[in-house]
Amino acid sequence: MTSAEGATPPRGPLPVPPHAPEALVLRLRAAGCVFAEDEAALLTGAATGDDLERLVARRVAGEPLETVLGWVAFDGLRLHVGPGVFVPRRRTELLARTAVALARAAGPAPVVVEACCGVAPVASVVARDVPGAVLHAADLDPVAVGWAARNLAGRGAAWTGDLLDPVPADLRGRVAVLVANAPYVPHDAVATMPPEAREHEPHVALDGGPDGVDVQRRLLAAAPAWVRPGGHVLVETSRAQVTLTRAACPPGWPVEVLRDDDVDGTVVVAHRPPPTG
Repeated sequence: MTSAEGATPPRGPLPVPPHAPEALVLRLRAAGCVFAEDEAALLTGAATGDDLERLVARRVAGEPLETVLGWVAFDGLRLHVGPGVFVPRRRTELLARTAVALARAAGPAPVVVEACCGVAPVASVVARDVPGAVLHAADLDPVAVGWAARNLAGRGAAWTGDLLDPVPADLRGRVAVLVANAPYVPHDAVATMPPEAREHEPHVALDGGPDGVDVQRRLLAAAPAWVRPGGHVLVETSRAQVTLTRAACPPGWPVEVLRDDDVDGTVVVAHRPPPTG
């Protein structure tokens, strides 16, 4: 007995609580989280106690951090996301910035349609940066459309259906900017994607068919019926598929390829010629 109260002092370090910063970092790192320190800070900032443990358990099981937290940072916005939706990537910020620039140049109240919208990241940025834009977003996944409507917060309409099928028919021939991050992962490559994507995001948002360009081809084939003269269609793609995406653009429309190495973004833009005479 060595203490005044007659108790034996503990031997070795005291156990570390499972939610102490250092313990949480170790749990996340063991689960394969590369930025474990940053993630630990975000998770502890979002919840405490049992709620924190539930969030950590979801993350350790492989769910994307963004859907665990309920938001994703995108071009200065915090977009709402939830389990089972496609999480916007930073590379899509190039698509959003390009859509904003073309919408601003299109005159007052430009009609902007985001197809394959997911949670509507591009439409949300346009809503912020182009006051007066008439916004519509559409996606095949009703869960994603629910999040898109929440992100647009009444500043645009969100529709459920295949490509442009659910968009109001009176917009045909009136769209100034048609924009899409359509799925462009080749079918066989989906199996090689990180587990966060292939196990937690809907494959319909990833799988672009045998060469990855099937959905893009369908959208680009529909563009002439919707885009007004002088309007534009913008499609995100990859450097490996940019030639295929470019070849799918409407005949006679001038095409340019934009690249931003900082965000690893590639966008093909097809411009509908303005009216002549």
